Amino acid sequence: MRNGGVILYPTDTVWGIGCDATNSEAVKKVYEIKKREESKALICLVDSEARLSRYVRKVADVTWDMIEMSDKPLTVIFDNATGLAPNLLADDGSVGIRITREEFSKELCFRFQKPVVSTSANISGEPTAKTFDEISDEIKQSVDYVVRYNQRCKEKHKPSSIIKIKDNGEFVIIRE
Repeated sequence: MRNGGVILYPTDTVWGIGCDATNSEAVKKVYEIKKREESKALICLVDSEARLSRYVRKVADVTWDMIEMSDKPLTVIFDNATGLAPNLLADDGSVGIRITREEFSKELCFRFQKPVVSTSANISGEPTAKTFDEISDEIKQSVDYVVRYNQRCKEKHKPSSIIKIKDNGEFVIIRE
């Protein structure tokens, strides 16, 4: 990933296609693999509150409570992202970020020391793969590296909840 590579890896939700969220060329590769329009923003994972704060100019106080109280993975869309690849962001400059609690993805983000793109491992418009076995060969062959950890897990995972929080603390539920 440090050299712009794209990986297939387990996350706190479904398997993800990932790369360095600060590298525009790597992010472009993810869009190409997914056959997704660049106008549809991608989300990224971080390992901690401190790392999140490095990539969002202002985090409303209510955000920390919502993250802590959430009983499932919660992606938060923040206004005014900073330091991320421009093609990762939505047209309005916002970005979806999730603090991962899952062991592997948290350690990956910690060791990488940057946000990691996390988008579902499927071609855009096709059903989300809920286990490694459901990921198409096309996706598996398109990435630079496939993580071996947790490939045999048969537990079906779901995508995260998504909320958008404005600088003033107002929020909207995008996906429950």
